[in-house]
Amino acid sequence: MGDLSGRTNELRATAAAKKNELRETAAAKGGELRSTAAAKGAEARRQISRLDVPWARCRTARMAREAILRFGLGPLMALYTRTRVDGRERFSALPPPVILVANHSSHLDTPTILRALPLAWRQRTAVAAAADYFYKKRVVAGAVALLFNTVPILRRSGGAGGGSFDHVDRLIDQRWNLLIFPEGTRSRQGELGRLRSGAAVIAQQHGIPIVPILVRGTHEAMPPGRNWPQRRHGFLSRRHRVEVHFGPPIWPAAGEDRDAVMRRVRTYLDGPPTTRIQEPTAPQNSRS
Repeated sequence: MGDLSGRTNELRATAAAKKNELRETAAAKGGELRSTAAAKGAEARRQISRLDVPWARCRTARMAREAILRFGLGPLMALYTRTRVDGRERFSALPPPVILVANHSSHLDTPTILRALPLAWRQRTAVAAAADYFYKKRVVAGAVALLFNTVPILRRSGGAGGGSFDHVDRLIDQRWNLLIFPEGTRSRQGELGRLRSGAAVIAQQHGIPIVPILVRGTHEAMPPGRNWPQRRHGFLSRRHRVEVHFGPPIWPAAGEDRDAVMRRVRTYLDGPPTTRIQEPTAPQNSRS
């Protein structure tokens, strides 16, 4: 009986020692992971700081960008496309900032969406751009930042945390809207791909809505791999019909799964709107 009791005590002591050892190991691993995450976050912030072009958001740059979009890109795009806009009236009853989420199948998508927005919204909208694509060269980064007010996004940062989206958070706190293409790249076939959930995370963190945008016709006018738009059958043929549909705002519920939010966004981007398409009206001057 005494041997059994001693053996039991020995097992208890061994179990307690093992438990303490596991706790110490877990604590050490946790500290190591936190330290690694902090280091990665600091590196992401430094990288974004080096890539970002903040002067593109100043008043002078906004005025230059508006002139380029209105008198340069606008007439040029009109040579190849006929644009119709639906849902612009939604912005009259919607307080900024918002996350604008659109499908993506052409480099024409960004200027088409910006020109479809009301002037006051266009001048306060930043466009998320892949850092590994548009920010490889400083000259290119400066050009796209001036033309479209882009901000760099690290596509392989592992999500909307860890410091890689701190600059986006600051912009939203300053009441800038953000245009995001959640597919992460242009669709090669024009079909909607998998939607990443970063837009839902940002909208939920800031308590702001997502405005879904369905763009049609840009893929036919200028698909991936083509560096210049073209008409249907040569320069003297008909222009491509392009449509921009602004959907109703989608408000993420508290605690709602981010993938569930994006499924609601996808429902709009997948479904063909049946509302009447209207010609865009000339934007009126307003304070930015």
